[in-house]
Amino acid sequence: MTVGTNSSPGAADAAEGRASNASAPRGPGQAGPPPGGLRTVPQAGRGRTGACAADYGLDPDELPDGLVVADATGHVICFNRAAARMTATDPAQALGARIDSALPLEDLEGRRWWALTDPYGGLATRRGQPERNLLLPGGREVLVSARYVRTHPTGPLRRLVVTLRGTEARRRTERSHAELIATVAHELRSPLTSVKGFTATLLAKWERFTDDQKRLMLETVDADANRVTRLIAELLDISRIDSGRLEVRRQPVDMPTAVGRHVQALTANGQAPERFLVSVCHPLPDLWADPDKIDQILGNLLENAVRHGEGTVTIDVSPHEKGTAVTVSDEGPGIPEESMGRVFTRFWRGSKRGGTGLGLYIVKGIVEAHGGTITVGRGPGGGAQFRFILPVGAPAYLTQ
Repeated sequence: MTVGTNSSPGAADAAEGRASNASAPRGPGQAGPPPGGLRTVPQAGRGRTGACAADYGLDPDELPDGLVVADATGHVICFNRAAARMTATDPAQALGARIDSALPLEDLEGRRWWALTDPYGGLATRRGQPERNLLLPGGREVLVSARYVRTHPTGPLRRLVVTLRGTEARRRTERSHAELIATVAHELRSPLTSVKGFTATLLAKWERFTDDQKRLMLETVDADANRVTRLIAELLDISRIDSGRLEVRRQPVDMPTAVGRHVQALTANGQAPERFLVSVCHPLPDLWADPDKIDQILGNLLENAVRHGEGTVTIDVSPHEKGTAVTVSDEGPGIPEESMGRVFTRFWRGSKRGGTGLGLYIVKGIVEAHGGTITVGRGPGGGAQFRFILPVGAPAYLTQ
């Protein structure tokens, strides 16, 4: 089982259970238990989580997050290995010391956190402190949450349970969000500048342009507007994928027809028809999927093959034991072996030929929302090869 160390009641109960058999409250001069010496043991009246921890003989040092527990007098009775690593403090010195001395914390404005929160002298109705960023001596930032364990809801504090976590994961998330904002701003600036420039020119000098010139400028505005619309749609898709709210409206889908439609659109936009080779192996199983989402998958994969690959783009549609398999490969330089693990992450770009780096991330999210899988490798011609497999699937009303 896994015992959490966040500020939730279950995690605090578990931590309180681990420390409940420690010695009675001590003065600052008395020695505490040895590091890692706390074990949970069965005890009447203990919460379910604590009892489970006891049954499994868990040690506080086995927890991935820092755990610090103080008794009713504010002296530390538990200081696990993760807390020692984060604070660079010897557990032998922390055990038995006052909590504010063993774990000196300040908020981001330099104020002493223990004096601000006053867990032992503040309102008796408080149950703890939510997770927040605090500073250790030396300026290291940690995420700290606290749980106040009382003898009864408004009684005196019997145990103070504090958990510590590093901020690295949160920093990575913040950097990812910042990169997304910067990418969006950059991608929006170019088409919007074009739209603004052409519309302003047409409004100011309409009579001076011929019909052909007006048509060319309006077509450019239309193309740039479509580019902005597509970027906004990508952002919405990312939001839905990340939150698990991507909806799949399943309908019968003819995959060879969908592939042919995309190839025809690419040739209409100037690609040579002989550059595409479509291979279909019949019979194909019936496929129930979201037609719009399938178009997104095919559009992204074929655009990548055309933009970043070379030579013939081969699209193979064939039956698979799990459903329908579609393979898109080209004859370009391919994807370096060391980069294949990052292909489906945000902002990955195979070359400097434009793009937001979000397309393949969205493709993977859509395929997985259908219950399928997608892989990347090297094709027979040496270029990149993407293969996705979609299960047969069926709408809910047909499976009930």
